[in-house]
Amino acid sequence: MAESAASLGQFDFAGDDHVVPFQVEGLDVRGRAVQLGPLLDAILARHNYPAPVARLLAEAVVLTVLLGTSLKFEGKFTVQTKSDGPVDLLVADFATPENVRAYARFDDEALAEAVAAGKTEPEQLLGNGVLAFTIDQGRFSQPYQGIVALDGASLEEIAGTYFRQSEQIPTRVRLGAAELFDRDEAGKPRHRWRAGGLIAQFLPEAPERMRLPDLHGGDGDTSLREHVEDDAWAEARTLVETIDADELTDPQVGTERLLFRLFHERGVRVYGPKAVFDRCTCSRDKLKGVLQGFSAEEIEASQENGEIAVTCEFCSTTYRFDVSEVNDA
Repeated sequence: MAESAASLGQFDFAGDDHVVPFQVEGLDVRGRAVQLGPLLDAILARHNYPAPVARLLAEAVVLTVLLGTSLKFEGKFTVQTKSDGPVDLLVADFATPENVRAYARFDDEALAEAVAAGKTEPEQLLGNGVLAFTIDQGRFSQPYQGIVALDGASLEEIAGTYFRQSEQIPTRVRLGAAELFDRDEAGKPRHRWRAGGLIAQFLPEAPERMRLPDLHGGDGDTSLREHVEDDAWAEARTLVETIDADELTDPQVGTERLLFRLFHERGVRVYGPKAVFDRCTCSRDKLKGVLQGFSAEEIEASQENGEIAVTCEFCSTTYRFDVSEVNDA
């Protein structure tokens, strides 16, 4: 792949809201990269989140998209944080093959105090808690959930810890989010959110090359603690770590151009992009089914003037039900 080829019209750029799988054969690395624009902006604008909250949720959405698009089956992949900080809940889920939704919960007073004190780093906003990855393949299988403590300075660092502890695959995750202030076609001021990310994994044919040193403080084989990192993975990881946060979100860079910048000396192969969409999976029928599971006392407590109103936390759509249609089930 070469940048000059793209300028001659021989290569189509994926653009925003498309995940680009890639492979660097010379380094035994595979991964995915993405830039999110209109999809992310729609999710965040729907809730009008304060900037520190929006930035956190944006990175959670990118992480969810990067991992969710790797699923080879019908189901749902969810990334969720639960913690004791001002932002006590982040939820983003990906319903295969292409639908994304997300929301955040935060304490207004605690957030205002944190911002006033300049405590807006991810670890300060999230506090103590856990990051959970959940895979649900439907009613005929048990959900799988992996959990890692929120022990890191950023979501990308925490996600890296999860892969280090649970997957045992050398993995590097990069995430970034940014606010853009510009003007639209009519010259009016415009505010937008963008985000981007990349995940790279070391997958050589020889499994022993994937060995990682034992975790600090572990009681494993001391020979693993002294294990020297594979040269190919060391090179790939170092290259990924050179990515500037602005490159992940810059609309002038683009996903393929970023991959070329990183790996052109080794040769990078990109595959067909996968589009993702801002689509909620809620529906009137689903929510009616939930209400029909309520007891008579719960229905009575939820109704007002003979009507029950339910608002989806993800898409903010409000569904209204007559008590009679819920009781008729």
